[in-house]
Amino acid sequence: MKTLLSAITLATAAAAAGPADAALAFTFAFTPGTSMQAQDGFRAAAALWSSRIQDDITVNLTVGFNPLAPNVLGSTQSAQQAYSYSTFRQRLVDDITSSADTTATGSLSTGATFDMLINRTSNSPNGAGSATPYLDNDGDANNRTIRITTAEAKAINLGIMPQTLTNCIGTCDGFIQFNSNFTFDFNRNDGIGSNAFDFVGIAAHEIGHSLGFISGVDILDNNSSSTFFADNQFTYVSGLDLFRYSAQSPEGVIDWTADNRPKYFSIDGGVTQGPLFSNGVVHGDGRQASHWKDDLFIGLMDPTAGRGELLSISANDLLAMDVIGYDVSPIPEPSTTAMLGAGLLLLGGRAARRSKIFRKGTK
Repeated sequence: MKTLLSAITLATAAAAAGPADAALAFTFAFTPGTSMQAQDGFRAAAALWSSRIQDDITVNLTVGFNPLAPNVLGSTQSAQQAYSYSTFRQRLVDDITSSADTTATGSLSTGATFDMLINRTSNSPNGAGSATPYLDNDGDANNRTIRITTAEAKAINLGIMPQTLTNCIGTCDGFIQFNSNFTFDFNRNDGIGSNAFDFVGIAAHEIGHSLGFISGVDILDNNSSSTFFADNQFTYVSGLDLFRYSAQSPEGVIDWTADNRPKYFSIDGGVTQGPLFSNGVVHGDGRQASHWKDDLFIGLMDPTAGRGELLSISANDLLAMDVIGYDVSPIPEPSTTAMLGAGLLLLGGRAARRSKIFRKGTK
């Protein structure tokens, strides 16, 4: 049995979360019916990020705890805006605070555009909708536009337009909804009950999507049969996608294809292979590309969680947040993190057989 956890309407209160001395702050607007226990759980989840991210910004979230579809644990919808690639890259350079930032920005194209492997477009040279990857380096809109969450934009001091997402209370950076039909454990201090899900950990996962752990590959994957989505109309490459590579992508060329070939996180232009990404529900491995690879226990942003499992922010999660623009607490050097990811690959291959886990997702 599988359960989705993915991508939240009128609330009555806004509450700050996170330690008083943390730079990253959150405000919450709660939908009617959200219990105090759930509200406290969201605040605790936000504090997990606040204790690790040092940007002096406020992320505004609307959250709720109400019945959802049977197979969905939770969902996240993030406010997003488009920026020119050159502006985005320059803001990342201006925001360098770690050796990983230096390596990551140094791996990015210094021009106004970036190149990618892509497939399944209506104007593919291999035929409309072809699954065969091709090099897209024509400088069209998708090569010069980045779309990121408004929270990420705040972290690197990009101007944002106030947005009102469906069901948000006022303007917000994300709308998160949890399925109250499931059994959750709200107290992490004594472990997670064997028949319950880690509420705080899953809430932190969903907040991670609002912070910017997203991928435009999901849009390509879901709309690959549409004639509307021509190559030069794909403008949904995310900040995280700029560090998405495969063994087939030339150095410095991201792999933005929708297929089941392995895609991995790399901060040095694809030279060093880091943790694997999921690669799509429709044409990939059955998991949204806006997650780490399933069953490998890479980090909080894995696509699934199991009953009794305590979810934690890992070095891999922090490194990803670091290079997309956040200022994080000291984390292991990239080489150490890459080895950690490789070790988790082996562990995950064995541990995944012990118990079945439940899917999460995002929009």
